[in-house]
Amino acid sequence: MNGKTCNINIHRAHARAVALIAEDFFWNPTDQLAPFGSDEGDTGLILFREWRREHPATPTIEYLKKTIESTGEMALEDYNETLLDRDLIIQMKEDPAFDDYRFIFTLDVLLIAAGFGQLADEGIIEAANKPVINTALERQIAWAQLTESCSYAEQHIGYLNILKQVLEEA
Repeated sequence: MNGKTCNINIHRAHARAVALIAEDFFWNPTDQLAPFGSDEGDTGLILFREWRREHPATPTIEYLKKTIESTGEMALEDYNETLLDRDLIIQMKEDPAFDDYRFIFTLDVLLIAAGFGQLADEGIIEAANKPVINTALERQIAWAQLTESCSYAEQHIGYLNILKQVLEEA
């Protein structure tokens, strides 16, 4: 299991989360394409849970804001649909001075892990978080489509589309 912590567990999840997302990939801590299967996704879940224990009554948009500011080095209001422009993503990927792995992949995965971590733990994704998480999902779809060496892109995009459907229902 790549020495990972294995923090997601369907047997300890909120019943509403289990009802909304019964697909095995979501609960698989070793599936690299799943929200918590990569090192970044697992770390994202751990960090979110630590923050939540320290801030049980704080709206979780504050956690997303903190993540965007620290990992993405941008303001929350700048993390929006303008980041979904494919030409912009291509430009970022082709710029050797831009770390697209950090500023696109890692940031998006951390946000997705936080949003769906809240669903797994609390049975909800707060409404204020949904636009941010949707942007992360959409950008990951675009990033996967634009990554030519991404032989697993179709499966990854399939997972992301399932998560988008769950996001609407959560």
